[in-house]
Amino acid sequence: MKSPQLRMTVYASLLAALTAVGAFFPIPIGPVPIILQNMFVLLSGLLLGSRWGLASVGVYVLAGVCGLPVFAGGLGGISRIVGPTGGYILGYLPAVFITGLIAEKTGQRMIYDVIAMICGCVIIYACGVTWLKVLTGMTLAKTLAVGMYPFLIGDALKIAAAATIAKSLRPVIMRN
Repeated sequence: MKSPQLRMTVYASLLAALTAVGAFFPIPIGPVPIILQNMFVLLSGLLLGSRWGLASVGVYVLAGVCGLPVFAGGLGGISRIVGPTGGYILGYLPAVFITGLIAEKTGQRMIYDVIAMICGCVIIYACGVTWLKVLTGMTLAKTLAVGMYPFLIGDALKIAAAATIAKSLRPVIMRN
């Protein structure tokens, strides 16, 4: 592919599709399931940067809001945004942008990729836990126990996997 914009459009589309695939095998543990979506969201920021990563995740969220079955468990529709997982889904947008921005500013070193993804996770949790608390009326301690603590170890593993994947794929994506 000669056109950089066409190449990035293809990569953004591919990562949007992978994000959707990451939602098809949820592990239900309460109102918020364990999924791989957030790994692909963070990977989009690392590999595509802030703008193209935001485009990729924006397409994913828009597809889900329009009713395509791309959210956890193969569901879609606006009800997912106003439901218990809505804050997490909407949190993907600022998370991918910030993850991509940090990756752009710090270069391609793995330690900075990990820091960027931790920042992205903090944003996802801030949006998701806040919305879950508002929606359910649970105490903050209960909301954290249901909407964040069970996911921390899995997110650490996803960050490690995404950092390794990014290190391997960057030379391919950055190649002209």
